[in-house]
Amino acid sequence: MKDTVVLVTSNGMGHAEEKLGQLLLGKYLELLLQNESLPSARCFYTEGVKLVCQGSPVIEQLRNLDSKGTRLIVCSTCLNYFELTSKVQVGIAGGMGDILEAQVKADKVITI
Repeated sequence: MKDTVVLVTSNGMGHAEEKLGQLLLGKYLELLLQNESLPSARCFYTEGVKLVCQGSPVIEQLRNLDSKGTRLIVCSTCLNYFELTSKVQVGIAGGMGDILEAQVKADKVITI
């Protein structure tokens, strides 16, 4: 999964109720962290930016991903829109250009 970029566009996984989506994403991230092959980057935009902010139930899993070398790119426009810029706990705020660059360089792009 080294040249894979994962796009996170919702405040959880899938289109379920928010708590269920977050529960599913938490389990997904736990299992992913047990895998030796991690994605090169994870890009958060739209509602997905809420997952890297204070109060997110998956902050620890995301910090672990970050510490293992997965770049966490967070859309600064979305952070500003939701007024969350000061609440980011993990990842780097970037623009759509950074997200596009990660996608273009990747061999595979997955949206969850």
